[in-house]
Amino acid sequence: MGQHDKFDAIIAGAGHNGLTTACYLAKAGLKVLVVEKNDWIGGASVSRSLHDGWTYSNCSYVCSLLRREIVRDLELPRFGLQVIPYEGGASFTPDGDYFAYYSDHDALRREMFRHSPADVDAYERFSQTVIRQCRFIRPFLLRNAPDPSSLRPRDLNELLFLLKKAHGLGARELGETLRFWTMSIGDFLDEHFESDLIKAHIAGAGIIGTGLGVYSPGTAYVLLHHYMGDVDGSIGAWGFARGGMGAIANALGACLEEAGGTIVTGSGVDEFLVKDGRITGVALENGDTYEAPIVASNMDVKRTFLEHTEEKHLPEDFTRAVKRFKIRGSSGKLNIALDALPEFPAAPKGAPFLRGDMHCSQSLNELERAYDDWKEGRWSQQPYFDMLIPSQIDPTMAPPGKHMMTVFVQYAPYDLEVNGIRSGENWNDETRKQFADCVFDKIEIAMPDIRKHVLHAEIRTPWDIENEVGLTEGNIFQGELTFDQLLFNRPVPGYSQYRTPIDGMYLVGSSAHPGGGVMAAPGANAAREILRNVGKGNLMPSHAA
Repeated sequence: MGQHDKFDAIIAGAGHNGLTTACYLAKAGLKVLVVEKNDWIGGASVSRSLHDGWTYSNCSYVCSLLRREIVRDLELPRFGLQVIPYEGGASFTPDGDYFAYYSDHDALRREMFRHSPADVDAYERFSQTVIRQCRFIRPFLLRNAPDPSSLRPRDLNELLFLLKKAHGLGARELGETLRFWTMSIGDFLDEHFESDLIKAHIAGAGIIGTGLGVYSPGTAYVLLHHYMGDVDGSIGAWGFARGGMGAIANALGACLEEAGGTIVTGSGVDEFLVKDGRITGVALENGDTYEAPIVASNMDVKRTFLEHTEEKHLPEDFTRAVKRFKIRGSSGKLNIALDALPEFPAAPKGAPFLRGDMHCSQSLNELERAYDDWKEGRWSQQPYFDMLIPSQIDPTMAPPGKHMMTVFVQYAPYDLEVNGIRSGENWNDETRKQFADCVFDKIEIAMPDIRKHVLHAEIRTPWDIENEVGLTEGNIFQGELTFDQLLFNRPVPGYSQYRTPIDGMYLVGSSAHPGGGVMAAPGANAAREILRNVGKGNLMPSHAA
């Protein structure tokens, strides 16, 4: 390929949303190019072998949010995607006990009764509330967020759809919905449960990937965001993509290749090329230039417009709004090669919850203190973590008899404070080791012998995730999922429908509606918008109309 190659559409970034957009466009007959800065595709949805014989899902690590409609449209199982459900999880206590979160309803009721009889019925009420909220919001995931300031028929129809859904809730339920969307996960759980351990176990879903604490307004919705997924039709279920999360990107890549699309890796976008207010193509860091009348960015909104687009091409109010958009790094990650399965002294041998997500947090107050550390520029001294050993279910991740363990950690600052100075550059081999030691100290609550089984550990901070994957501050959602940054406010009011101030340029990543997670909804929605604008909207599947 050379200097003057022309395409119908160019996608900047081979993350799962960019690949999804590319697949839909290519299947509709467009000549599509995807450019990617790394030597591999997938963005944060990758499988990497960083220790001989082991495969790490070294960024995103579990699958649930990926929309079934998109999986069917693109026939991803035909290209090798297989999602294996896991059952439940557990929180371990320093006194040798645990709370098991079983996927079996009756088993979960018995376990809750063991800890707090009053919480058994409370869980029923909690579940009903969450399911009602999921049913309300899920229809909007594959629809455009309406622009309330617009009088276009499409926007009026979408507003009418929203109003009908809201009216169908009834006055009381609508009030509860608005309250839920704006309240903290801590307050929500305090209203339902008595047990500190049960509350701590559930609360993690309200803070994962988010620069907020359990008592920060808006975190109840973050929990909802994590509950909206499904595996094999089971709402709220989670699973492992066989072969790691890169299996999703590889399936999308194979789908794109079959549809005639092209992927170029090894050099990222240096600049989006604009002439007279219209996109004309991209210039890569290696000097190559590609032309197209349509360019879609899978990068987050800040990186797209503040780093790779000349400011003169953008309205001042748009640039100010992009600068205000909240993208805060708060998550670290450990990927660990184990020579054997560690011992779990508190758990029955072979307990199914050991194959799910495990935690060691004891209370909401402990989680809030972990957030306090992050605000001061430190990693949490008593961190929250979500740890799994996927090789128990997917043996392709490690050699026979060995295991791979993934640990997602809250909180780790992007700008680490050392000697009164905050900087991402304060993350180095020594501070990474100290951070990991703090996490291992707490893991020992569940697995006292964990350290003796570690053969290799990849330690990733928000700084590392930004520099490798390209996510601003390492924020996994490409922007906080708070009420002020959802629906028609995501990412910027007036630009919630994947278009941008530059004619022919689109935003297709998680900075756009409906937000982050390995969901692929922003990519599919953006593809629908692009095809409609080029007169090929009839080639988009009907469910996404």
